[in-house]
Amino acid sequence: MDTSFLVELLLLIALAAAGVALFERLRLPSIVGFLSIGALVGPGGLGLVDDTERVSDLAELGVVFLLFEIGLELPLERVQRLWRRAIAAGGLQVAVTLAAATLGGVALGLSTAEALVMGGLVAMSSTALVIGLLVSRGEIDAPHGQLAVGILLFQDLCIVPFLLAVPLLAAGSSEHLGDVGLDVASAVAALVVFSVTARLVLPRLLDWAAAFHSRELFTLLAVLVVLGSAVVAEEVGLTLAVGAFIGGLALSASPYSHQLFAEVLPLRGVLLGLFFTAVGMLFDVQQAAEQWVGVLAYVGGVVLLKAGVVVGIVALALRQGVRVSVLTGLALAQTGEFSFVLAAAAYDAGLLDPALRQTFVAGSVVTLFATPFLVQAAPRIASFLARGKGASSEEDDIVTEGLEGHVIVVGFGMAGRTLARLLRARGVAYVAVDANPRSVREGRARGEPSVYGDATRRVVLERLGLTRARLLVLAMSDALGTREATRVAHALAPGVPILARTRYVLEVDPLQQAGADVVVAEENESTLELVAETLRHFDVPEASITRFTAGLREEGYELLRAPSAIILDPWLTELIEDVATEWIEVPDMFRGGASLMELGVRARTGVNVVAVERGGVTNSNPSPDFALQRGDRLLCMGASAELTRLRELLAEERQD
Repeated sequence: MDTSFLVELLLLIALAAAGVALFERLRLPSIVGFLSIGALVGPGGLGLVDDTERVSDLAELGVVFLLFEIGLELPLERVQRLWRRAIAAGGLQVAVTLAAATLGGVALGLSTAEALVMGGLVAMSSTALVIGLLVSRGEIDAPHGQLAVGILLFQDLCIVPFLLAVPLLAAGSSEHLGDVGLDVASAVAALVVFSVTARLVLPRLLDWAAAFHSRELFTLLAVLVVLGSAVVAEEVGLTLAVGAFIGGLALSASPYSHQLFAEVLPLRGVLLGLFFTAVGMLFDVQQAAEQWVGVLAYVGGVVLLKAGVVVGIVALALRQGVRVSVLTGLALAQTGEFSFVLAAAAYDAGLLDPALRQTFVAGSVVTLFATPFLVQAAPRIASFLARGKGASSEEDDIVTEGLEGHVIVVGFGMAGRTLARLLRARGVAYVAVDANPRSVREGRARGEPSVYGDATRRVVLERLGLTRARLLVLAMSDALGTREATRVAHALAPGVPILARTRYVLEVDPLQQAGADVVVAEENESTLELVAETLRHFDVPEASITRFTAGLREEGYELLRAPSAIILDPWLTELIEDVATEWIEVPDMFRGGASLMELGVRARTGVNVVAVERGGVTNSNPSPDFALQRGDRLLCMGASAELTRLRELLAEERQD
């Protein structure tokens, strides 16, 4: 057995693990670590791994698993939530970027086929890198995060027609138009046949495997489905990546899709890491230095073109404002993992010469390196570009004119609308502001005082009368925007209380440091609800649960944020065990006629029955010889354990 490859692979994995650990410590994405290690150990670096082709062949499986996963997730609720924006923003972005890059390539002397390939390479962004950054920064649910995910989703789907187009472009350079048309028809026919076969065969195959109730068999079959779909697709004239995508798509509606995702995810992560490491090995420092003009031109062109296209689409077509546009554009200003897959296919087909490929690889690696820093700088760039913009219109001035002692509600989603309904019911003056024009139009259609604007801009808060307001409520889903709006509002009107909402506990301290007086974290409230439901399961009285959760809120959720090793404060425990008053219903199977004394309610349980409700009539302070009947409701006073004993006592007294 040839052990040289295993030694190289072992060395590569060990160095990749060390590189990822280092970059995680530096708070940089793991993909940057993989690329760095690849460049270090590859032929263009230390030369520790000479045969990059063998590693690349193995690493390509990472992309196969990634495309299978994308196909598997495609019809899920995330896609249903994002498909309109994905088609609108993603379609425009891919089309405009592809056209602009192609025209630029032709102007620089490339053939039409080469220019089209370069346009396809530039049009793709890195799904793995961008989503990882958005998640780590808590921005995945922010408006720019949702837009970025929608555009990335559309880009990922475009890799399928792009890969199918590569052999057609290569054939078009040497064959007649009729031959190219025949190739197109053959590819489409193969795609249809393979898709139908996969949809008919693969679900039945999983049904058969699941019947054995064997975890090992299902795991083996999951890997077989991924690799088998890819190999069969390549045999019929498609590509490995296209086959994996169709295989995932065929199983997306299967009841086994979630388990399949769990089985392939760990293997996909390892192989995708090897893929980025293999990409890094393609980076040749000497060649990149020799072609530094082309590399810099590629980097500048990609960043400026993609950021500019996305900013224009989001700001003009989707009307999302300057801030959201800039944050989305800079997040997507790089070439992605599928660009390397497309480049490899184009290189094998003769559509990229070695020099052009090296320019692409070097430039793409630089854009991936630059992305974390661009995302970090995006808020400051957005603030600079939005200076003086986002102010209310004259129509908005009419809405806010004369307001004093009012409440400003920032964010007119579900939370903002609910709060506005409460303020309206209480007769409190308010004005709502949102950067989503659709939310503003819907609010005005209902007659609500809502205006369009970016609350992170000082001029907007000034025109909303913040200095005269009684309260500022930040109900946005954008963590970064909430923090910036808090900082600007506190600097403008330090005497106005700021109530901020956030999803995660980690955002509480930064918001308080920015000037928020009260921060409501959804993570805290969901934890309290989970605790309350657990206590109800153990028959803890509702009054005790209410006191306990109120106590946690009064303490500022400190217990929830404290290390798990810290024990529960005794006074909180006493709140649960304290005497409570609660209604307890006599069960339907209870034998009628037994009195409170005969049952020994006081003696056997310690509960004091304060009142008995029967047929809508309440009997206060019932005597010891009061006979209970089925359906009676007892108002009882006692500790949690005592009330539980009473329920057990009533359940035991069943009718014979």
